[in-house]
Amino acid sequence: MQQVAARRPRRRLRSGQSVLYWMALPGMLFFLIFNYLPMLGVIIAFKNYNFRDGIFGSPWSGFANFEFFFTSPDLFRVTYNTLFLNVLFIGSGTIASVGTAILLNEIRSKVSGRIFQTFIFFPYFISWIVVSLFLGTFLATDRGIIDNLLVHFGFDRVDFMNSPGLWPAILVLVYLWKSTGYGVVVYLAAITGINPEYYEAARIDGANRFQQITRILLPQLRPTILVMLILAVGRIFYGDFGMIYALVGDNGQLYSTTDVIDTYVFRSMRTLGDMGMTSAVGLYQSLMGLIMIVAANWVSRKMNDENKGVLY
Repeated sequence: MQQVAARRPRRRLRSGQSVLYWMALPGMLFFLIFNYLPMLGVIIAFKNYNFRDGIFGSPWSGFANFEFFFTSPDLFRVTYNTLFLNVLFIGSGTIASVGTAILLNEIRSKVSGRIFQTFIFFPYFISWIVVSLFLGTFLATDRGIIDNLLVHFGFDRVDFMNSPGLWPAILVLVYLWKSTGYGVVVYLAAITGINPEYYEAARIDGANRFQQITRILLPQLRPTILVMLILAVGRIFYGDFGMIYALVGDNGQLYSTTDVIDTYVFRSMRTLGDMGMTSAVGLYQSLMGLIMIVAANWVSRKMNDENKGVLY
């Protein structure tokens, strides 16, 4: 009887797990078909690919494709631009999202808070193509809004489209305008999950609102911030192709500060048609991204033992 009783919980557990497995099956099939099976195409990076022979019939080239890229003067430029711009996006985006979420949380009127949140979140749904049209209207040299304002106040015109040094700041400002709302939603959800008893205890101890934010709210947000940072760092070697190509396009004057790995691969594939070399660059990008996300998770474990292994 004891053996039968011991088997019943196991059967119940297995039946419960089977339901969970069936629920997870669509997601598992999605990742298998669209993420893992395409990884077979990695072998193109080691082949002299041609369309006639196909992926498996094309001759092997060893590391020739990697040698072409690693000996190119473009290696340092596109790698540095990708890392530099992403660091700017991650740092400024985190500060802006957390700060805006805290400010929205301090609004006592629910109607006003929802209106402000809607206005902040709305740019996230606007296409980068539409954003590029707006930006062109602002930055045009002849009839641009900013140039006309500069002239009106007695300043010289600025040729934004031929000034690569200005574009990291321009890209950061556009990125914040469009993407801050998404981060605000994530951090607002985390803020609403904080136990209100913490604030009550702090008020009883005489803490003002600023002290409640710095001593309670921000420490409680730390796990969420760490997870978001780890996810962002994992893609630090991936430039926002849609954003940069829509805003910069094929303007060679701006490549020195805006050309990232993604746009470089796209342009090389379009102009040279060398799939082997572009696949090698993509593989290099993926491996460096993997190294970065493992390193970021290791750092997060060291920084906060309570959140050890948040991804594993």
